Amino acid sequence: MRLFARVVSVLACLPLGAAVAGDFDGSRQLICAPVEALDCASGEGCEKGLPADFGAPSFMRIDVAKKTVAGQLRTTAIVTVEKNDKQLLLQGTELDFGWTIVVDQADGAMAATLTNRTGAYVLFGSCMAL
Repeated sequence: MRLFARVVSVLACLPLGAAVAGDFDGSRQLICAPVEALDCASGEGCEKGLPADFGAPSFMRIDVAKKTVAGQLRTTAIVTVEKNDKQLLLQGTELDFGWTIVVDQADGAMAATLTNRTGAYVLFGSCMAL
């Protein structure tokens, strides 16, 4: 049992960067789950709630290779892809809104905005590589 505990301790201390470095850079498909949402209107402030309260999908599948973001009801095209060593940034348009999704390359944390001339929705969540 002692040997097992030592092996687990050693493995737990190894850096994970090499094992997951490509997980959130757009080279693999991602599934993202928004968990927190804000609905903001000009001059009215923001209302906080669950993503479902504002019509956001429970999950979004991001496929950078195919340039698509798919929710339960619709699929939209990714128009712009930018990445650096810290984040993956995606942009597009859908239903008279402009949207941006940013995924942290270190841990898969996600922030997304959907905006038009009268307000914005902001989503926060997490992604995992498929």
